[in-house]
Amino acid sequence: MNKILFSSISRKFVMAIAGLFLLLFLPVHLVINLMLLKSDPAPFNKAAHFMATFPVIKVIEIVLIAAILIHVFYGIYIQIQNWLARPVGYASGQRSKTSFFSKFMIWTGASVLTFLILHFFNFYFIRLGFVPGDPEDFYSVAHTLFKIPAYNYIYLTCFVLLGLHLYHAFSSAFQTLGLNHRIWTPLINVLAWVYAIILPAGFAFISLTIWLFR
Repeated sequence: MNKILFSSISRKFVMAIAGLFLLLFLPVHLVINLMLLKSDPAPFNKAAHFMATFPVIKVIEIVLIAAILIHVFYGIYIQIQNWLARPVGYASGQRSKTSFFSKFMIWTGASVLTFLILHFFNFYFIRLGFVPGDPEDFYSVAHTLFKIPAYNYIYLTCFVLLGLHLYHAFSSAFQTLGLNHRIWTPLINVLAWVYAIILPAGFAFISLTIWLFR
């Protein structure tokens, strides 16, 4: 029993650490993407080139991909365990104590993963030469994609779902790490809301601005 409990806690702990690493990456990604709003493509292309070639960034990129894979693997594994532990629905009149956000984490996470695959296809595969595009001019690639209505619909929908995923992920990660406090926990929950709204809104603002006004 102790082994099972420890194993479950370990999985959630590793998943929380991997998730926090991803949370730290998103603001950096947003800052770089804001350069897409400049009329001059040089700043964004220079930043993209730096991110693609600087050795330290390459190592961080590998760690980031590993964190994504670990986070996804444990997320799916834990969800399957939860389903197996409760194979039948709740009886009439009974309600789950699970929060609204946590109930849909697997589905919002799956949507975010779909977007990440699309993102890798559009940019990393261009860099590798698997799909057509100029790897030295990602500014033009991004602007071309944001001019496609269907791409924007998918992009915006994924970031709405990302916001829902981020809120629960932000607050539950700290809880999993044992950082519970009567003063700090409410503050963390507020920060979770701020983070979950501002980050997706920033990415959405970029895509809508390019789509509608450029």
